[in-house]
Amino acid sequence: MKPLAAVGRAALALLAVIGRVALFAASSLSHLVRPPFYFREFGHALLTIGWFSLPVVGLTTLFTGGALALQIYSGGSRFNAEAVVPSIVAIGMVRELGPVLTGLMVAGRVAAAIAAEIGTMRVTEQIDALATLSTNPMKYLTVPRVLAATLALPVLAAVGDAIGIMGGYLVGVTRLDFNAAAYMTNTIDFLETGDVVSGLVKAAVFGFIVALMGCYHGMNSGRGARGVGRATTNAVVSASILILASNYLLTELFFSA
Repeated sequence: MKPLAAVGRAALALLAVIGRVALFAASSLSHLVRPPFYFREFGHALLTIGWFSLPVVGLTTLFTGGALALQIYSGGSRFNAEAVVPSIVAIGMVRELGPVLTGLMVAGRVAAAIAAEIGTMRVTEQIDALATLSTNPMKYLTVPRVLAATLALPVLAAVGDAIGIMGGYLVGVTRLDFNAAAYMTNTIDFLETGDVVSGLVKAAVFGFIVALMGCYHGMNSGRGARGVGRATTNAVVSASILILASNYLLTELFFSA
């Protein structure tokens, strides 16, 4: 029975972690609607998560859009379907690649930074000092970051979508000999409002996940430099996995029909 006992312990440990994360998320959501509100912390988090993440998101989506155009053209040429390049690049970027790449890039940059910052505060007992000063650490540290990431990610995804489509346009016009006006016409004609809305909703969910994982692992960081390093790694890994899993669930919800 020892192998079964090991499996059972692993399953119970996983369920315990899921329960702790769910309670942490519920606590964060409940504090969103209750004063006090720390607008300065929210503004700083919004600047750090949104504005400072724009270069990496822009470069990632630009090259992805160009590579996607080349791949679709190469595959479509086998079936004499090269004309679908503009529409598929636009739909692929807006529905999937834009939100997912934005979420993953921000997870690598922001979740690690949040976990390291809060984990260091945990190790140096600054979080205990906040509680001593009658300041709720959840409201002061977690809520501004979660709210800022949830609001900033859709904007970043929208900018990334536009840059990615522009990357496909540049490759299509300069490398694949598409007519510029025809390329833009096909891009606009085949995009629907539902495509854009679904991508922005995904981005908002991804932003919530990124900040939540960074704050959760930072708050539960172990002692010492090793504990902070482990919390940083766990924040990025868990945020990336949850982004990909929730992406499938949201895609099933929006497009299963």
